[in-house]
Amino acid sequence: MSRRGHPWFARVYERASVAMDAAGGFAHRRALVAGLAGRVVEIGAGNGRMFVHYPASVTAVVAVEPEPRLRASALAAARDAPVPIEVVEGVAESLPAADGTFDAAVASLVLCSVPHQPTALAEIHRVLRPGGELRFFEHVRGDGALRRVQRVADATLWPLLCAGCHTGRDTPAAITAAGFEITELSRFRFPPTGPTMPAAPHVLGRAAR
Repeated sequence: MSRRGHPWFARVYERASVAMDAAGGFAHRRALVAGLAGRVVEIGAGNGRMFVHYPASVTAVVAVEPEPRLRASALAAARDAPVPIEVVEGVAESLPAADGTFDAAVASLVLCSVPHQPTALAEIHRVLRPGGELRFFEHVRGDGALRRVQRVADATLWPLLCAGCHTGRDTPAAITAAGFEITELSRFRFPPTGPTMPAAPHVLGRAAR
């Protein structure tokens, strides 16, 4: 999640995100934010596919997105969102917010691509109030032969083609190391059908500050 633009990836992602939602991502996004309330920061908002899912109990969302093309799409999506959403430029490693500003943080398919995951998670921890919650939907490290495939993918073309994405990060462990307590975690393959890709293992979870 760097400030450098990724126009080719942004165009691909805009199309891919529609297909991902049709393959089950829509339901995962809805589950991710169900029951949230108060002020929320969304890390790496992309083209704003999450916005439609925020419940009315959310009073405000600050959506942080560094990529210019995706940020423009998010601005357009924010106009039709059911809750007030402010789309801002920024990166996960330096969030534009004061300490303890938010009741919850949302990270959807972004912690794979931040340049320095521990710093990004420390920033999320910083801007959440005590007792605040991190909701996360991420692809993560696999097991066995798939883990070996992920190592090769991450050492070769995958990060170059996918704007810095790494398929083999142990994101739940990193969340715990950042000072969060994971209170809910489900693991699954996504998409649920088709060939098993390096980014197939996913988690959906909640963690308390």
